Amino acid sequence: MCGRYTITVTLEELMLRYDMYDTFMPRYSPKYNVAPGQQVMAIIHDGQRNKLGELRWGLIPEWAKDEKIGYQMLNARSETLADKPAFRKPFERKRCLIPADSFYDWKGSGKHKQPMRIMLRSKELFSMAGLYDTWTSPEGVRISTCTVITTESNEMMKDIHERMPVILPREKEAVWLDRSRKNVDQLRPLLQPYPSELMMAYPVSSRVGNVRNDDELCIEPISLLL
Repeated sequence: MCGRYTITVTLEELMLRYDMYDTFMPRYSPKYNVAPGQQVMAIIHDGQRNKLGELRWGLIPEWAKDEKIGYQMLNARSETLADKPAFRKPFERKRCLIPADSFYDWKGSGKHKQPMRIMLRSKELFSMAGLYDTWTSPEGVRISTCTVITTESNEMMKDIHERMPVILPREKEAVWLDRSRKNVDQLRPLLQPYPSELMMAYPVSSRVGNVRNDDELCIEPISLLL
């Protein structure tokens, strides 16, 4: 699954990575503990260029009666996207990238779960595959939301959790964003576990479990007692 992640780069670095040159995001700041329900950075393609904007994490389908359903839609399993009413249409025509430079997951069970920070060995930004939708409340308020797609874990991640976010190879990002591609059978091959040998993980403080903690201490490595 994916329930917390980081995006610690500057806005300029983010814009350069995704070939965006005229984006103005006055509220942007590096985040060390992005959590469900928050506004997150996401990238879509408008048919001409990439656009950066904010989406609320937790997808609310356009047909939903209550926005609370979003808390059940933080992740979407890649294997069943075309089968679930909430994800079927977004999979066809409302796909996005959710940039990150790491994500957190918890290793172990019971009271002894150890938070781990998982990232690329290169320490570069990567793109999690996402879906988005826009819901209109009974009062007429429009809310744009997203979900992170997950897949089965690669060999490295299996030691931590059975699921992991879909990380798209950089050369496949444009394919995922291409709104003219509506054949989901052509998109499914993109939703694979990222290669283990290109990833790494290390233990971090349990303070990442509290959404109020959002600073550099969240990503500091810690030593585990044997």
